[in-house]
Amino acid sequence: MPAIPPDQHARRIRISGRVQGVFFRASTAERAQALGLTGRARNCPDGSVEVLAAGAPAALAQLIEWLHHGPPLARVERVAVEVITLASADWPEQFQAR
Repeated sequence: MPAIPPDQHARRIRISGRVQGVFFRASTAERAQALGLTGRARNCPDGSVEVLAAGAPAALAQLIEWLHHGPPLARVERVAVEVITLASADWPEQFQAR
């Protein structure tokens, strides 16, 4: 687990709509890595995708903005963002799609 600097922020984001089976997790991981974020994206049993992301506030804002649209085949209906503490998750070295 990498040391996350104290000026970094963390968010839990739940995306609903047509977001599974449309490369949403892989596209999210690619976008997050390009922004220098760490975390993970995973499918949830209810058909949504959960994203845990940590990094610079500006990069998080850019990812969240992108999540409102997602990859071309997705149809995002709802994005819920929750502020979390860095201690509330195990942060991988690189952003992962699970």
